[in-house]
Amino acid sequence: MAAQWKEMMFVQELWGLAASKNNLHVGNVGEPRSHVWTPQQSFFVSVAWVSAMWLDRLSGHSTSSPSPPPVQKRSSRGPGRSSHLAPVTAIRPPYGPRTSSLGIGSRPSNSTTSLNSPGLPYGSSLRQQIVPPTDIADPLDVLKNILGKELDNVVNGQVDGDDATTSQKPAHLVEDVDFGGLSLHTFAENASQEENGNPQHFITQTFEEYETKKDKFDDLHRSILACDDVLKSVQTSLTSFQQDLGAVSAEIETLQSRSAAMNTRLQNRKVVEKLLGPAVEDVSIPPAVITTIAEGPVDAVWIKALEELDKRSRTLHAKLEDSDHCKAALDVKPLLDDLTSKAVERIRDFFVSQIKAIRSPNINVQIIQQQSFLRYKDLYSFLASHHPVLAEEIGQAYINTVRWYYLSNFSRYKQSLERIPIFIVNKNDAIGADPSNHRASTNKTSQPSHDPLAIGRRLDVLKRSNQSALPSHLAEDNKLTHYLETPFLYYNLALIDNAAAEYSFLAQFFSPAVSFQTISRHFSAIFSPTFALGHSFTKSLVEESDDCLGILICVRLNQHFAFELQRRKIPVADGYINGTNMLLWPRFQLAMDMHAESVKRATSTISTRGAASALGLSSSSESAAKQSTAPHMLTQRFGQFLQGILMLSRDAGDDEPVGHSLSRLRSEVEAFLTKVGKGFGSAGERKRERFMVNNYSLILTIVGDTGGKLASEVRDHFEGLKESVGRT
Repeated sequence: MAAQWKEMMFVQELWGLAASKNNLHVGNVGEPRSHVWTPQQSFFVSVAWVSAMWLDRLSGHSTSSPSPPPVQKRSSRGPGRSSHLAPVTAIRPPYGPRTSSLGIGSRPSNSTTSLNSPGLPYGSSLRQQIVPPTDIADPLDVLKNILGKELDNVVNGQVDGDDATTSQKPAHLVEDVDFGGLSLHTFAENASQEENGNPQHFITQTFEEYETKKDKFDDLHRSILACDDVLKSVQTSLTSFQQDLGAVSAEIETLQSRSAAMNTRLQNRKVVEKLLGPAVEDVSIPPAVITTIAEGPVDAVWIKALEELDKRSRTLHAKLEDSDHCKAALDVKPLLDDLTSKAVERIRDFFVSQIKAIRSPNINVQIIQQQSFLRYKDLYSFLASHHPVLAEEIGQAYINTVRWYYLSNFSRYKQSLERIPIFIVNKNDAIGADPSNHRASTNKTSQPSHDPLAIGRRLDVLKRSNQSALPSHLAEDNKLTHYLETPFLYYNLALIDNAAAEYSFLAQFFSPAVSFQTISRHFSAIFSPTFALGHSFTKSLVEESDDCLGILICVRLNQHFAFELQRRKIPVADGYINGTNMLLWPRFQLAMDMHAESVKRATSTISTRGAASALGLSSSSESAAKQSTAPHMLTQRFGQFLQGILMLSRDAGDDEPVGHSLSRLRSEVEAFLTKVGKGFGSAGERKRERFMVNNYSLILTIVGDTGGKLASEVRDHFEGLKESVGRT
């Protein structure tokens, strides 16, 4: 009984010691606990609990003592580990805490500090050590003193508390425990083995066995140290990597901030550029424009650069004329003036070189006009707007050069046309002249025979379309004899074509820099000598000629040239056309008067020599009875001449002198025929009538197919004469 009492006192002392040293809360069953026990504490509580139960049995009392919760099963065990109550075959020597930064807390249940606690700085070592309070004795030491050395195996087997969990109070407590005659220590070991379901048999390890395995443990220890070293290097690498990541993160943040700032500046610049861009563009000159104008060749690119310069110049002058002066415009103005002066200088040199090229021998001025002047006509407009005096000088230089060009070339062309042989028509070829005189004149001049009173194929000159001037070398080599209208046609064709081309060029090149009145004055200054040369050439052709048909053909050609100038809208050559008409019409009237005078003279000679001998039709010894009633030769010649005049006057107006001159000639012919008819005498009245009718019929037959108003009047007149003769 005394032994049992001592055992009970021991258990009570053990219970109190465990409760006081570990700050246990011992209360009634079902009362909540405020402390989480470690495995060692759970062991102490289990021993105290079993001891209390034995005390109750021995005392024979059924009391409800405080019931500490049973030891909670481990949630997980590492391989090869035994229960915290089971003995171990080999005891690992104690070791200090590892220094690897990868290690976690040695006992998760020994600390209430979480790994994610804000108290741990970011990037610091993840390992944390829990230091027990210094004023509390270690429970292991207390139990070792109480229970003896065997407790070391139990306690040391449970030192590694990585897998320990919080002890929880069971739902149902067993009050009567059957120990089966076993001691408390043996009962606890058996209970642990049954819970694990893996009963083990332990054999006591001798010192010799430990010595044989010492090398293995040393190797294991060295391996652990090597692992610690590796882990230290890994820790160092991870720490460096973490620092690098921090630096990279800082750099990324810096770049992000800089990118945001740059984006903001870009947006601001776009807004400012949108507002200030047009204004800056107006007062700025691109470097490419400056380089092109100063150094580039004069071509299409140079013209575009000049247009850009002209545009910027107008804009800049407009800004300077405003009341609110722009300082940027004032700064750019000197540069713009210098660049403009350089452009003017290069334009001057370009036009001067082209004007000099016109004076080159065998050059075609129209090629230079098309390829050099018209292609770069904007240069002259720029020159006229920025330097009017120089533009006027350039224009005057061109006028003088081109005037010399046309005058010299048409002078040579006139000389070439003068070499063309021309039929000579004079008073010997008149209607009333003696035919023998015409034959004598033809033989004297050694020219081929021709009929100057017949129109023949001479009318083809007016019918040809798209005629071109005869080149100079062909005119010089031409040995055929022509009528006067042929050289007149060639010279005036060349003159009108060149005049039209030159006027078109002047209108395109100088406008809108100069007015059309100024362009007309320029044209007159250029072609006045050439027109005067043309008038002198026309005068030389018709001055000594009595070729009425040729002169009238020249008149019709001149009218055709006037229509062509109107079609091309070139009114400045009207003076030349009018001057040519003033040369041709008077000479035509003189030639018509010459024919009328010749018929009049023939009529006046009839009274002295007789009608039969007129124009050499019969000898003076023939009697009047033998006179023929056939049409007179003069009637034949008059009819041919009249046909040519009427064909050339088909579209003539009423204001032309052709009708008046033709009426006078017709009257003289009628008087001649009347006087010739009187030569038949009173006995030959019927012959006279037949003679008159035959002559009028011949005239009507010749001009019967001729159209036009004047031809109709002439036919009606002779029809009336024919009818009047028949009535008488």
